[in-house]
Amino acid sequence: MSKTIFITGAGSGLGKGAALGLAKKGHSIIATTETTSQKTALLEESKNLGLDIDVFKLDITNERDLEQIEKYDFDIFVANAAINEGGPLAEVPMDRVRALFEVNVFATLASVQPAAKKFVEKRSGKIIFLSSMAGISATPYVGPYTATKHAIEGIAQTMQSELQEFGVKVATINPGAYATGFNDRSAEEKYKWYDPEKNFTKKEDMKKQEEQLKNQYDPKDMIEKMVEIIPAEEHHFRTVHPQEVEEQLKKTEKERWEMMI
Repeated sequence: MSKTIFITGAGSGLGKGAALGLAKKGHSIIATTETTSQKTALLEESKNLGLDIDVFKLDITNERDLEQIEKYDFDIFVANAAINEGGPLAEVPMDRVRALFEVNVFATLASVQPAAKKFVEKRSGKIIFLSSMAGISATPYVGPYTATKHAIEGIAQTMQSELQEFGVKVATINPGAYATGFNDRSAEEKYKWYDPEKNFTKKEDMKKQEEQLKNQYDPKDMIEKMVEIIPAEEHHFRTVHPQEVEEQLKKTEKERWEMMI
């Protein structure tokens, strides 16, 4: 059955891929982008593919932009918009941490609230938070982003409990590391403030951690999973993909319970 799906942060990466993929499957897509230039690019690409997608600029940190959500009717709301930045938590400037929380947690919740209200009134609907493997586990030098995604996990689990009596479903999708450029840009950002003469964290340790970015997954695989899960009538509360990452996270969680310090 065709669904009307509202997706934030569809100007690039997995959000953009999912918007196009879902439209190809016959769903009605309302895709929002952070900037006008992203909107123009997505409209052009969708037109070239013969897809009719409703695209508009929506910066989730902008209150006037958020008001636009109330003008639309939809079956599923996908809270995908996010930013990423790394750095050692003991040294990262607090303004950078606050910036991530402002977008990934506070603005994300602010965008979900009007959708939740709509769904409660209709007694149906589904909210999907694009979380991350970072919302379940933790990796050195990715702490600021990891903290925001742990917060999203708490928000999603709480809302799932609070909204189910109104017929509203809530779920998370937790991608592994995919080569969209999102993680690579994050790794670069910390060097704007990091100074080996002032900071005690060793640059070589951070560079060693970044070596893992050479083995990121093909985004097409994750996009296919999102296209499958987002409109599905029934699925798990949490969808971790690919399968090997799910197994890795379960193993890591078990180790955390047994870990001594």
